[in-house]
Amino acid sequence: MIRSENIIKEFNGNLVLKGISAQFEPGKTNLIIGRSGAGKTVFLKTLVGLNKPTSGKIWYGNTELFSLDKKQLRTLRMEVGMLFQGSALFDSMTTEQNIRFPLDMFTNMTKKEKLDRVNYCLERVNLFGENDKYHSELSGGMQKRVGIARAIVLEPKYLFCDEPNSGLDPKTSILIDELIRSITIENNITTIINTHDMNSVMEIGDNIVFIHNGLLEWNGTKDEVLESKNELLQEFIFASPFLRRLRDAAVQK
Repeated sequence: MIRSENIIKEFNGNLVLKGISAQFEPGKTNLIIGRSGAGKTVFLKTLVGLNKPTSGKIWYGNTELFSLDKKQLRTLRMEVGMLFQGSALFDSMTTEQNIRFPLDMFTNMTKKEKLDRVNYCLERVNLFGENDKYHSELSGGMQKRVGIARAIVLEPKYLFCDEPNSGLDPKTSILIDELIRSITIENNITTIINTHDMNSVMEIGDNIVFIHNGLLEWNGTKDEVLESKNELLQEFIFASPFLRRLRDAAVQK
């Protein structure tokens, strides 16, 4: 579990996060949503530890993130996987080398043990046998799946995904959502996803945190989001024509 406690973040006197307290459970896909500039990316980076809050605390289980020394932080980092918006694969490395990179950095595994782990992760994301392909030889969806394989290669307890469906067609986006959710459930990972994709919200939103103007405006599940009376949330959600039609059809019933 990850928990934020009254997180405030300022940049040059500009208050970006205004006291956000939220809880993210293991085995669930926890989504952070909101308009551009609402503060959700700053919040995600603070949860990861890339931004230090002006005040407030981030708890990983019973451990407060910003109280750790360098050695303790390195140990925690081994339990964290990260899927970046642009996949962030190394162009000069093969698929196998990209996925193996965290193992080279953080473990003393043998070459065979590393290869076995890489192949397991490739199989898990339906890319078994694609070890020798380079970044430029992969489609956008394949690059995302390689990114997921690298993010889970250290068997993390915590997985952060920044706009995992960015730049993908709807069909591939659904596949990525389903893959992230199944990995989350199977391994009881605390997964936190920063997204603009309303299809993701409706399909895999086990826990949804809606941020508006630096505040936690609403918190609930995908089953509750359509029935919420929060006007700001409704305005944000139903900016999508598809979801407006879905809402109107539900009302007519």
